[in-house]
Amino acid sequence: MSGKPALLLIGHGSRSEAGVTQFWQFADVLQLAAPHLQIGSGLIEFAPPSLDEAIDTLVAEGAAGVVAVPLVLLGAGHMKDDGPAALARARTRHPEVPFAYARDLGVHPLVLEAIEAKARMAVQCLPRRAEPTKTAIVLVGRGSTDPDANADLYKAARLLADHRSIGGDETLDEVQPAFVSLARPSVAEALNRVRSLGASRVAVVPYFLFTGILVDRMADEANEWASAHREVALVFGEEIGPDAHIAQLVLERFEEAVAGDARMNCDACCYRVPMPGYEDRVGSPPAGLPG
Repeated sequence: MSGKPALLLIGHGSRSEAGVTQFWQFADVLQLAAPHLQIGSGLIEFAPPSLDEAIDTLVAEGAAGVVAVPLVLLGAGHMKDDGPAALARARTRHPEVPFAYARDLGVHPLVLEAIEAKARMAVQCLPRRAEPTKTAIVLVGRGSTDPDANADLYKAARLLADHRSIGGDETLDEVQPAFVSLARPSVAEALNRVRSLGASRVAVVPYFLFTGILVDRMADEANEWASAHREVALVFGEEIGPDAHIAQLVLERFEEAVAGDARMNCDACCYRVPMPGYEDRVGSPPAGLPG
């Protein structure tokens, strides 16, 4: 691309006003981190502006090119389908403008650092026990029909557990992944597992950037479980929120794409590899793209 392209921040969108507000707060954090960069923001669903509107605004403002960065922790359908589909439409509307697409945030040290900070805050709110006890974290992601995204949450949970003393003076015996929709184990199933392994102190931590309907749902499910298992002390942690470290990672993904080095981790991408149970998806175009 000739000249510095603009950055299009792609958000998921939410029916939750608080979640949308957090997205715009993050957009402000990102602009503060890169004050000389042209940045636009659009949302896939539930709230304006749409991706098409955001792209058209950047072009009208004179963008020399556009690099779209999906603000998603784990690459699944929205990242693989909706983002590329929006850029395909934009290339038709603006054939003179070059477009590029960055990769998802992924299982990255900056993401793990942000999640670890929230996990530590949650664990510190658990009551101390006089007798020796076990502490566990249930790390809850969105859940997907995409095997890549679900597998990466397991990877994040393992990395969160390794070589850390998040439990403080207590032993952190387990980091159990869970999903709030579309995949198992559910929040309740994960809580039952850590309880069966002897944990009497549990922190449920959302693997989410922003709050929203699904975060509220997992909190309700965790609290419902806790009311039926009062022998287990349970706290519900916070989502990452508008974090400066995540803004740094978005800029890193942007620069990768500008340099032409945005490579996806698609070893288990069900569109390219015949994963067991997903063989029928190989070679099929993501939704929104022509065959």
